[in-house]
Amino acid sequence: MNERSGDESGAHGLVSAAERLGIRVHILRTGEDLRSLAREAPAGPIGMAGGDGSLAPVAEACLERELPFVCVPFGTRNHFARDVGLDRDDPIGALAAFTEGVERRIDVGRANERLFLNNVSLGVYARLVHRREHHRRRRDALARLRALAILARHPHAVGISVDGDPVEARVVLVANNSYSLEVLSLGERERLDEGCLHLYAPTGVLRSAWEERKSDRFVVDAHPGRLGAAVDGEPDELETPIEFRVEPAALRVLVPPARD
Repeated sequence: MNERSGDESGAHGLVSAAERLGIRVHILRTGEDLRSLAREAPAGPIGMAGGDGSLAPVAEACLERELPFVCVPFGTRNHFARDVGLDRDDPIGALAAFTEGVERRIDVGRANERLFLNNVSLGVYARLVHRREHHRRRRDALARLRALAILARHPHAVGISVDGDPVEARVVLVANNSYSLEVLSLGERERLDEGCLHLYAPTGVLRSAWEERKSDRFVVDAHPGRLGAAVDGEPDELETPIEFRVEPAALRVLVPPARD
């Protein structure tokens, strides 16, 4: 559990509720590696209470150990929790997956070898995420304004190619399954078991529409050799060329039973 993701009172309530159900709770400490903790945890369902960026390392350990994964929404946006059918505002309710969970098989994506559950962004949005994290560490109150200023300083395309074809866009996003498309934003995913990746890039003079490609594999290349990325909303740098691929129905996910 990343108790810093939610408010303090909510963290205490979630821990108490988990312990009443007999769920062992580990509070993540600074410097601890999520993937290693999950690899060393006792056999059985392993869950993560945190935001989107903290889910994939635990899910990857569950995948390696062939154990079921539980998502407990305890972050800011909780996009994966929403798309898998959870109530994003009810982390305590999500704990029922441990005791009476219904198993689903869902796809996972890979960017080179890094696993992702939602999507990987390249370009301007990735720069915003990197700048946000930099200023968050410095406790800069103007971090959001400074990040938005990047948009004005980078008016040109990312300068990448997809499967050898140049892509003229400032943002490129590779998603695990299909998102509903809105003007300059992505909505929800109706399913997580399509077995496909979807690549999106805004098009047109005003960037008010999306170009979409669908495949089980994409190769993204760029000249620098490394490309700034936001993987499930977390900053990273990926070596190019980046091979994106999908692993269909690879992850066992437990969700609470449907209620009337």
